[in-house]
Amino acid sequence: MKKLVAAFLTLSLVVFLAACGNNSSDKGAESKETKTIKVGTSPGPYSELFLDVVKPILEKQGFKVKQTEFTDLQQADVALADGGVDLNVDQHTAYMNNFNKESGSKLVSLTPIPTVPAALFPGKKASLDDVKKGDVVAIPQDPSNAARAYAILQKAGWIKIKDGVDPINATAKDIVENKNNLEIKEMDSAQIPRILQDIDYGVIPGSIVYSSGIDATKSLLQEDVVKDYELVAVVDEKNKDTKWAKAVKDAYNSKEFKDYIDKHNKDNYWFIPQP
Repeated sequence: MKKLVAAFLTLSLVVFLAACGNNSSDKGAESKETKTIKVGTSPGPYSELFLDVVKPILEKQGFKVKQTEFTDLQQADVALADGGVDLNVDQHTAYMNNFNKESGSKLVSLTPIPTVPAALFPGKKASLDDVKKGDVVAIPQDPSNAARAYAILQKAGWIKIKDGVDPINATAKDIVENKNNLEIKEMDSAQIPRILQDIDYGVIPGSIVYSSGIDATKSLLQEDVVKDYELVAVVDEKNKDTKWAKAVKDAYNSKEFKDYIDKHNKDNYWFIPQP
Protein backbone atom coordinates (compact mmCIF):
# COMPACT_ATOMS: atom_id res chain seq x y z
CA MET A 1 0.00 0.00 0.00
CA LYS A 2 2.86 2.39 0.88
CA LYS A 3 4.40 1.71 -2.52
CA LEU A 4 1.10 2.48 -4.27
CA VAL A 5 0.69 5.75 -2.34
CA ALA A 6 4.28 6.75 -3.15
CA ALA A 7 3.78 5.96 -6.82
CA PHE A 8 0.54 7.97 -6.90
CA LEU A 9 2.19 10.97 -5.26
CA THR A 10 5.13 10.79 -7.66
CA LEU A 11 2.81 10.64 -10.66
CA SER A 12 0.77 13.56 -9.32
CA LEU A 13 3.94 15.59 -8.85
CA VAL A 14 5.05 14.88 -12.43
CA VAL A 15 1.65 15.91 -13.81
CA PHE A 16 1.67 19.08 -11.69
CA LEU A 17 5.16 20.08 -12.80
CA ALA A 18 4.32 19.39 -16.45
CA ALA A 19 1.19 21.53 -16.17
CA CYS A 20 3.20 24.34 -14.58
CA GLY A 21 5.75 24.06 -17.33
CA ASN A 22 3.08 24.28 -20.02
CA ASN A 23 1.41 27.25 -18.35
CA SER A 24 4.75 28.98 -18.03
CA SER A 25 5.48 28.28 -21.69
CA ASP A 26 2.04 29.57 -22.70
CA LYS A 27 2.50 32.73 -20.67
CA GLY A 28 5.92 33.24 -22.19
CA ALA A 29 4.52 32.86 -25.69
CA GLU A 30 1.65 35.20 -24.84
CA SER A 31 4.03 37.76 -23.38
CA LYS A 32 6.26 37.56 -26.44
CA GLU A 33 3.27 37.93 -28.75
CA THR A 34 1.82 40.95 -26.96
CA LYS A 35 5.23 42.64 -26.89
CA THR A 36 5.61 42.52 -30.70
CA ILE A 37 3.54 44.91 -32.83
CA LYS A 38 3.49 44.14 -36.56
CA VAL A 39 2.83 47.35 -38.47
CA GLY A 40 2.02 47.41 -42.19
CA THR A 41 3.57 50.55 -43.68
CA SER A 42 3.27 52.42 -46.98
CA PRO A 43 5.47 55.10 -48.56
CA GLY A 44 4.31 58.46 -47.26
CA PRO A 45 4.14 60.81 -44.27
CA TYR A 46 1.92 58.71 -42.01
CA SER A 47 4.13 55.64 -41.82
CA GLU A 48 7.20 57.85 -41.49
CA LEU A 49 5.59 59.74 -38.62
CA PHE A 50 4.84 56.44 -36.90
CA LEU A 51 8.36 55.09 -37.40
CA ASP A 52 10.08 58.35 -36.42
CA VAL A 53 8.01 59.22 -33.36
CA VAL A 54 5.54 56.55 -32.23
CA LYS A 55 7.84 53.56 -32.61
CA PRO A 56 10.48 54.96 -30.22
CA ILE A 57 7.77 55.73 -27.66
CA LEU A 58 6.54 52.12 -27.84
CA GLU A 59 10.07 50.72 -27.69
CA LYS A 60 10.72 52.66 -24.46
CA GLN A 61 7.78 50.70 -23.00
CA GLY A 62 9.34 47.39 -23.98
CA PHE A 63 7.44 46.74 -27.21
CA LYS A 64 9.15 45.49 -30.34
CA VAL A 65 7.87 46.96 -33.62
CA LYS A 66 8.14 44.76 -36.72
CA GLN A 67 7.62 46.56 -40.04
CA THR A 68 6.14 45.07 -43.23
CA GLU A 69 6.13 47.37 -46.26
CA PHE A 70 3.24 47.54 -48.74
CA THR A 71 3.02 49.57 -51.94
CA ASP A 72 -0.77 49.22 -52.07
CA LEU A 73 -3.04 50.18 -49.17
CA GLN A 74 -5.60 47.53 -50.06
CA GLN A 75 -2.95 44.82 -49.69
CA ALA A 76 -2.09 46.23 -46.27
CA ASP A 77 -5.74 46.02 -45.23
CA VAL A 78 -6.01 42.43 -46.47
CA ALA A 79 -2.99 41.56 -44.34
CA LEU A 80 -4.53 43.42 -41.42
CA ALA A 81 -7.79 41.48 -41.73
CA ASP A 82 -5.93 38.16 -42.12
CA GLY A 83 -3.65 38.75 -39.16
CA GLY A 84 -0.47 39.14 -41.19
CA VAL A 85 0.00 42.55 -39.60
CA ASP A 86 -1.53 44.14 -36.49
CA LEU A 87 -1.63 47.83 -37.31
CA ASN A 88 -1.87 50.32 -40.17
CA VAL A 89 -1.63 54.12 -40.00
CA ASP A 90 -2.07 55.12 -43.66
CA GLN A 91 -5.83 55.38 -44.17
CA HIS A 92 -8.79 57.53 -43.26
CA THR A 93 -12.08 56.33 -41.83
CA ALA A 94 -13.93 56.48 -45.16
CA TYR A 95 -11.35 54.20 -46.81
CA MET A 96 -11.48 51.76 -43.88
CA ASN A 97 -15.28 51.64 -43.95
CA ASN A 98 -15.31 51.10 -47.70
CA PHE A 99 -12.82 48.22 -47.34
CA ASN A 100 -14.95 46.65 -44.60
CA LYS A 101 -18.06 46.94 -46.76
CA GLU A 102 -16.46 45.37 -49.83
CA SER A 103 -14.53 42.62 -48.04
CA GLY A 104 -16.72 41.83 -45.04
CA SER A 105 -13.81 42.65 -42.72
CA LYS A 106 -14.03 44.18 -39.26
CA LEU A 107 -11.30 46.80 -39.13
CA VAL A 108 -11.72 49.53 -36.52
CA SER A 109 -10.07 52.81 -35.58
CA LEU A 110 -8.00 53.21 -32.41
CA THR A 111 -7.52 56.97 -32.61
CA PRO A 112 -7.46 59.81 -35.15
CA ILE A 113 -3.93 60.88 -36.12
CA PRO A 114 -2.43 63.93 -37.88
CA THR A 115 -3.64 64.25 -41.47
CA VAL A 116 -2.19 65.93 -44.55
CA PRO A 117 -5.19 67.47 -46.37
CA ALA A 118 -5.90 66.72 -50.02
CA ALA A 119 -5.52 69.80 -52.21
CA LEU A 120 -5.98 71.27 -55.69
CA PHE A 121 -2.65 71.86 -57.44
CA PRO A 122 -1.75 73.89 -60.52
CA GLY A 123 -0.86 72.17 -63.76
CA LYS A 124 -0.68 74.30 -66.88
CA LYS A 125 -2.83 76.89 -65.12
CA ALA A 126 -1.24 78.87 -62.29
CA SER A 127 -4.27 80.05 -60.31
CA LEU A 128 -7.94 79.37 -59.67
CA ASP A 129 -8.85 82.50 -61.63
CA ASP A 130 -7.23 81.06 -64.78
CA VAL A 131 -9.83 78.34 -65.15
CA LYS A 132 -11.51 78.24 -68.57
CA LYS A 133 -14.19 76.19 -70.25
CA GLY A 134 -13.06 72.67 -71.11
CA ASP A 135 -10.07 72.66 -68.74
CA VAL A 136 -8.85 69.20 -67.70
CA VAL A 137 -8.82 68.36 -64.00
CA ALA A 138 -7.38 65.04 -62.79
CA ILE A 139 -8.72 63.54 -59.55
CA PRO A 140 -8.22 60.22 -57.69
CA GLN A 141 -10.29 57.31 -58.91
CA ASP A 142 -10.86 55.39 -55.66
CA PRO A 143 -14.32 56.24 -54.28
CA SER A 144 -13.35 57.88 -50.98
CA ASN A 145 -10.64 60.14 -52.43
CA ALA A 146 -12.75 60.93 -55.50
CA ALA A 147 -15.47 62.22 -53.16
CA ARG A 148 -12.88 64.42 -51.44
CA ALA A 149 -11.87 65.81 -54.83
CA TYR A 150 -15.45 66.66 -55.79
CA ALA A 151 -15.82 68.50 -52.47
CA ILE A 152 -12.71 70.56 -53.29
CA LEU A 153 -14.00 71.39 -56.77
CA GLN A 154 -17.28 72.50 -55.24
CA LYS A 155 -15.37 74.61 -52.69
CA ALA A 156 -13.57 76.26 -55.63
CA GLY A 157 -16.98 77.13 -57.10
CA TRP A 158 -16.37 75.07 -60.23
CA ILE A 159 -19.06 72.43 -59.74
CA LYS A 160 -22.17 71.92 -57.65
CA ILE A 161 -23.11 68.66 -55.96
CA LYS A 162 -26.76 67.71 -55.64
CA ASP A 163 -28.34 68.91 -52.40
CA GLY A 164 -28.65 66.24 -49.75
CA VAL A 165 -25.73 64.13 -50.98
CA ASP A 166 -23.34 63.07 -48.22
CA PRO A 167 -19.97 64.59 -49.23
CA ILE A 168 -18.10 61.39 -48.39
CA ASN A 169 -20.22 59.47 -50.91
CA ALA A 170 -20.31 62.00 -53.77
CA THR A 171 -19.64 60.70 -57.29
CA ALA A 172 -19.59 62.16 -60.79
CA LYS A 173 -23.29 61.27 -61.08
CA ASP A 174 -24.08 63.72 -58.27
CA ILE A 175 -22.75 66.76 -60.15
CA VAL A 176 -25.70 68.98 -61.10
CA GLU A 177 -23.70 71.96 -62.34
CA ASN A 178 -20.34 72.21 -64.13
CA LYS A 179 -20.41 75.75 -65.44
CA ASN A 180 -17.00 75.57 -67.11
CA ASN A 181 -17.73 72.16 -68.61
CA LEU A 182 -14.56 70.88 -66.98
CA GLU A 183 -13.22 67.53 -68.16
CA ILE A 184 -12.81 65.69 -64.87
CA LYS A 185 -10.58 62.64 -65.28
CA GLU A 186 -10.51 60.00 -62.55
CA MET A 187 -7.22 58.10 -62.36
CA ASP A 188 -4.78 56.43 -59.99
CA SER A 189 -3.68 59.02 -57.41
CA ALA A 190 0.00 58.23 -57.88
CA GLN A 191 -0.21 59.11 -61.59
CA ILE A 192 -1.52 62.65 -61.10
CA PRO A 193 1.77 64.33 -60.06
CA ARG A 194 3.46 62.82 -63.13
CA ILE A 195 1.06 64.40 -65.58
CA LEU A 196 0.49 67.82 -64.00
CA GLN A 197 2.44 69.51 -66.81
CA ASP A 198 -0.03 68.03 -69.33
CA ILE A 199 -3.29 68.95 -67.57
CA ASP A 200 -4.71 72.16 -66.20
CA TYR A 201 -5.24 71.17 -62.56
CA GLY A 202 -4.98 68.14 -60.32
CA VAL A 203 -6.45 67.13 -56.97
CA ILE A 204 -3.89 65.12 -54.99
CA PRO A 205 -4.23 63.37 -51.59
CA GLY A 206 -1.75 64.44 -48.94
CA SER A 207 0.13 61.15 -48.85
CA ILE A 208 0.79 61.34 -52.60
CA VAL A 209 1.84 64.99 -52.31
CA TYR A 210 4.43 63.87 -49.78
CA SER A 211 5.71 60.76 -51.56
CA SER A 212 5.98 62.55 -54.93
CA GLY A 213 7.99 65.42 -53.46
CA ILE A 214 5.50 68.14 -54.43
CA ASP A 215 5.78 71.36 -52.43
CA ALA A 216 2.55 71.38 -50.40
CA THR A 217 2.69 75.17 -50.09
CA LYS A 218 2.07 75.47 -53.85
CA SER A 219 -1.48 74.13 -53.54
CA LEU A 220 -4.22 76.45 -54.75
CA LEU A 221 -6.95 75.18 -52.44
CA GLN A 222 -7.04 72.68 -49.55
CA GLU A 223 -9.96 70.54 -48.53
CA ASP A 224 -11.94 71.16 -45.36
CA VAL A 225 -11.07 67.94 -43.53
CA VAL A 226 -14.26 66.25 -42.33
CA LYS A 227 -14.25 63.55 -39.66
CA ASP A 228 -14.38 60.64 -42.12
CA TYR A 229 -11.27 61.94 -43.90
CA GLU A 230 -9.13 62.19 -40.81
CA LEU A 231 -6.36 59.59 -40.78
CA VAL A 232 -6.73 56.89 -38.16
CA ALA A 233 -4.64 54.13 -36.59
CA VAL A 234 -6.42 50.93 -37.66
CA VAL A 235 -6.52 47.41 -36.19
CA ASP A 236 -8.72 44.36 -36.51
CA GLU A 237 -11.68 44.54 -34.13
CA LYS A 238 -10.48 41.54 -32.12
CA ASN A 239 -7.31 43.45 -31.16
CA LYS A 240 -8.80 46.82 -30.21
CA ASP A 241 -8.71 46.17 -26.44
CA THR A 242 -5.24 44.63 -26.26
CA LYS A 243 -2.49 46.21 -24.18
CA TRP A 244 -0.42 46.99 -27.26
CA ALA A 245 -3.37 48.67 -28.99
CA LYS A 246 -3.89 50.89 -25.93
CA ALA A 247 -0.17 51.67 -25.97
CA VAL A 248 -0.38 52.77 -29.62
CA LYS A 249 -3.35 55.01 -28.87
CA ASP A 250 -1.64 56.49 -25.82
CA ALA A 251 1.56 57.14 -27.81
CA TYR A 252 -0.32 59.20 -30.41
CA ASN A 253 -1.93 61.22 -27.63
CA SER A 254 1.19 61.60 -25.52
CA LYS A 255 2.92 64.88 -24.72
CA GLU A 256 6.06 63.63 -26.46
CA PHE A 257 4.17 63.12 -29.71
CA LYS A 258 2.32 66.44 -29.46
CA ASP A 259 5.57 68.30 -28.78
CA TYR A 260 7.11 66.75 -31.90
CA ILE A 261 4.16 67.80 -34.08
CA ASP A 262 4.17 71.33 -32.68
CA LYS A 263 7.85 71.64 -33.55
CA HIS A 264 7.62 70.15 -37.05
CA ASN A 265 4.23 71.38 -38.29
CA LYS A 266 5.68 73.93 -40.71
CA ASP A 267 3.10 76.04 -42.59
CA ASN A 268 0.33 73.95 -40.96
CA TYR A 269 1.30 71.00 -43.13
CA TRP A 270 -0.49 68.68 -40.71
CA PHE A 271 -4.16 68.94 -39.81
CA ILE A 272 -4.40 67.96 -36.14
CA PRO A 273 -7.65 66.15 -35.29
CA GLN A 274 -9.22 66.01 -31.86
CA PRO A 275 -8.91 62.63 -30.05
